[in-house]
Amino acid sequence: MSASVPRFARPRPVPHRAGTRLVAAFTALCLASPAAVAAMAGSGAGGDAASISSSGSLAQAMPFVGTQSPGVGAPRRLAPQTPAATAPAATAPAAKGGASGGAATAAGDAHTILPQPPAGKAAIGMSARFGANLPQIPRGLVWRVFDDRPEASGAYPLVAEAAEPAPVFFLSPGGYVVHVSYGLASIARRIVVGEDSRREQITIPAGGIKLQSDVGDKLIPASKVSYDIFEGSFLQGRAASRPFYRGASPGDLVVLPAGDYYVVSTYGEGNAVLQADIAVQPGKVTDATLHHRAAEITLQLVAQAGGAPLSGTQWSVLTPGGDSIKDSSAPTPAFVLAEGEYTALVRYDGKTFTKTFNVESGSDSRVDVLVGEQAAAPEGAADGGSGD
Repeated sequence: MSASVPRFARPRPVPHRAGTRLVAAFTALCLASPAAVAAMAGSGAGGDAASISSSGSLAQAMPFVGTQSPGVGAPRRLAPQTPAATAPAATAPAAKGGASGGAATAAGDAHTILPQPPAGKAAIGMSARFGANLPQIPRGLVWRVFDDRPEASGAYPLVAEAAEPAPVFFLSPGGYVVHVSYGLASIARRIVVGEDSRREQITIPAGGIKLQSDVGDKLIPASKVSYDIFEGSFLQGRAASRPFYRGASPGDLVVLPAGDYYVVSTYGEGNAVLQADIAVQPGKVTDATLHHRAAEITLQLVAQAGGAPLSGTQWSVLTPGGDSIKDSSAPTPAFVLAEGEYTALVRYDGKTFTKTFNVESGSDSRVDVLVGEQAAAPEGAADGGSGD
């Protein structure tokens, strides 16, 4: 496991903010190529940089970040959805791809009996699972139904919308695209509605991850660490260049499409950055603790040992090769640094003073630079860095 690389100044990712326009674009893609999306599963690699374990089923784990709910409260539907008051209930036939109504019921199908639809419509009972032999998803789903015929503008009309685990849509005969999202995982399926009511069950191979970080078995405060999540594997050289999800906080449950990811844990604002590969499995929550080897170092310029810090200072922290890690104009800046050797360079009253120091993992400390040891600034030290 590698320790040094980048949760994120930080806008949320596009998947987190999928709006109607993005869904419509995805719908168009689905219509052009309606092939099923295959579930991915793999084995994670933690090594010494991370401890990874499973905390059980995702079905009962709520709430999670990255939801795409259309609103709070009762689901909003944009098409007539009220069944005829005097019509008898209709027995739901087997779901598309299912063996029989009895088999689906035994597997926990949400619709054994469908309400009778209004005249000229069919009742389509929707539900979703993590996989063919995995639990039904009981909450957190967002459903959108689009007409598969575009309007003159090229947009695909939104016909119905719901935010419940097993909605029933009353649809006129014709073609539709059903889009369902769960966290940051989503699937679109094209269906053709006839005169008969039926069930439709969709597989969403989604899993969840919860992250935290520590130094020497001591958890890092949530306010000091964040995570960026990338698709692929850093260790195997299949790493995406842009994050799939930015800025997760410790303890957040992030729901993602099942597959391989790598997580970048950033501790503080220095160079304490750690990476770990993690596999997300359908229907499961993966807990990962990333083990940083770093410490928080406070710098101050003093006239004598034990003296009060002087103000009006400009600080830089440099590597042994002279590269700047962080700059600051605070009188007593604090940096989180990965263990190793560094040089503190401070400019004060037209003079430059330096001091070399070592950082030991877990040993937060203060470094005093004494006035009196003037030194020429290392080459390139005047450039780079960002002030506090």
